[in-house]
Amino acid sequence: MKIYLDLLKVLLLSGFCVGYAGAQQKTVRIIQTNAAGDNVHIIDPTTNEVVEVILGMPIAHGVTSHPDGSRYYFSNEVEHTLDIVSSQTLTVIKQIPLSGRPNNIAITPDGQKIYVAIRDDLKPGVDIIDLTDNQVIKTIHMLGGVHNVFITPDGRHLAAGMIGAETLTVIDTETDEPLWSMHFDGGVRPMAFETNPDNSTKRIFVQISNFHGVYVVDFEQKALIEKLWMPELSISQTDNDALQGSPGHGLAVSPDGTQLWSTSKPNGHVYAWSLPDLNFLGGVAVGHHPDWLTMTPDGRYLYAANAGSNDVSVVDTQTMIEIATIPVGQVPKRNHTVVFP
Repeated sequence: MKIYLDLLKVLLLSGFCVGYAGAQQKTVRIIQTNAAGDNVHIIDPTTNEVVEVILGMPIAHGVTSHPDGSRYYFSNEVEHTLDIVSSQTLTVIKQIPLSGRPNNIAITPDGQKIYVAIRDDLKPGVDIIDLTDNQVIKTIHMLGGVHNVFITPDGRHLAAGMIGAETLTVIDTETDEPLWSMHFDGGVRPMAFETNPDNSTKRIFVQISNFHGVYVVDFEQKALIEKLWMPELSISQTDNDALQGSPGHGLAVSPDGTQLWSTSKPNGHVYAWSLPDLNFLGGVAVGHHPDWLTMTPDGRYLYAANAGSNDVSVVDTQTMIEIATIPVGQVPKRNHTVVFP
């Protein structure tokens, strides 16, 4: 049986390499940070191999890229800076001082501004960086340390999630002023968005501390409307060590808006629901403690960063099979898909 499954993976991966390379008109890279290391791994999704490594990037937390692919951006938890890396030389070309310890980051679709979550409890907020001048132009003060920031697909809003304050605050990216907030019964972790036909935001999917599932928030109603539970496996099949209060810590909505994916640390799985009806589609066993997700632009392949096994799982979202495992650095977490024009 094992020989058959291994052969099936080889055949699927071979078809993936040919089909994906032929379908892609642009160069795509998967950027994988390592939360307990000082390097970043860059994966070519046509071969599922590490093709480049960025060195000298201690405890890189958040990662994003410029829309034109010329720059990578990393939040540096050691030096409290936003580090700008040339995608050509893979060297740090500038470090922008921040107001405190940074966590996740998000860039506007036009590449004009980056928002940085500032986790410091004494001065919590969101730093706004003007990428024309490469400097912080404003800090939006928050109720508590901000863990994650996400830009909505239309670029009009920023969602900032706080763990200690158990609050999600939505900010207008034109005025950079808070619009509304929601309080939850646990810390706010990763988020993902579903859009309306006009690309405005329809629903926010939110992972909450100590909840093994996903909260569904109606964006217009500003209200929790549903909860999605992940399967509960037997004790012999689960691992509850080092969960850090986040059994689910990675979300992704497919680019075509037809699937929602979530990680499950205790189960060592990724799970999917259909959109917009939220029917459970099933799960795929991946590595140890999957901790973050990103997808190829066509939505065919999902990349799960396995923080416990120091590798990245590649999942075929149509066949629901893990087709490759890619060794990376120590405790891989946040990852990001870059599309070069």
